[in-house]
Amino acid sequence: MLKAERQQVILNEVRIHNRVLFTDIAELLSVSVDTIRRDIKELSAAKKLKKVHGGAISLGFNNYNVENQEIYALESKSRIARKAITLIKSGQVILLSGGTTNMEIARMIPPNLKITCFTPSLPVAVQLMAKSDVEVILVGGKLSKDSQIAIGGCAINMLNDIKVDICFLGINSIDVKNGVTDFDWDIVQIKKAMINASKKIVAPSISEKLNSTQRFKICDLDTIDVLITELEPEDDKLKDFWDVKIKLL
Repeated sequence: MLKAERQQVILNEVRIHNRVLFTDIAELLSVSVDTIRRDIKELSAAKKLKKVHGGAISLGFNNYNVENQEIYALESKSRIARKAITLIKSGQVILLSGGTTNMEIARMIPPNLKITCFTPSLPVAVQLMAKSDVEVILVGGKLSKDSQIAIGGCAINMLNDIKVDICFLGINSIDVKNGVTDFDWDIVQIKKAMINASKKIVAPSISEKLNSTQRFKICDLDTIDVLITELEPEDDKLKDFWDVKIKLL
């Protein structure tokens, strides 16, 4: 595979999953970790992604200005967000994880909708602060600099003390057989705690993340109550999920 082709694969993976690891991409492309490290260094210098410890993140991953064209598939994420907010009712307590799709949900929540929102995501909390009728409670703890999400024991302990009506769980990868997975162990633990703290689990995900798997498991697919994509539920791209006990929106 030519370097240009290899780097295009890297860019595609980063855009879809927001973050990649050297080791995972090296395995995917059957090349050395050093080769991928050099590729990512070049792509970072060209401002096509951001090199971080152990891998790379998309330029839009922790730049949450929704007008920023670096946010991948923003139109699809906006369509997902419009569907998601129809599930939120006045008086509810909700829980939002991080990620650009959940940022769109936070942005689109009507300012006059009286709800309480817990979130471990600093950018989501900042977005919600502009909503006068939304009570924002930040789930605190050690902050992951890459994802800008609170992680660790303090955040998990706080989540253990609540039970919200709906959790909008940010998705990295989702698959019928392997369930919901992620590559970051600390984020996995936070998301597991978010699931345990919620009566209803909603998974907003662009369709490109469907039928993909990362190394660490968060939950089985039957833990998810609603899967929201930018597609119509009847779309053939969702056929693997038609026979699963999960609502498609």
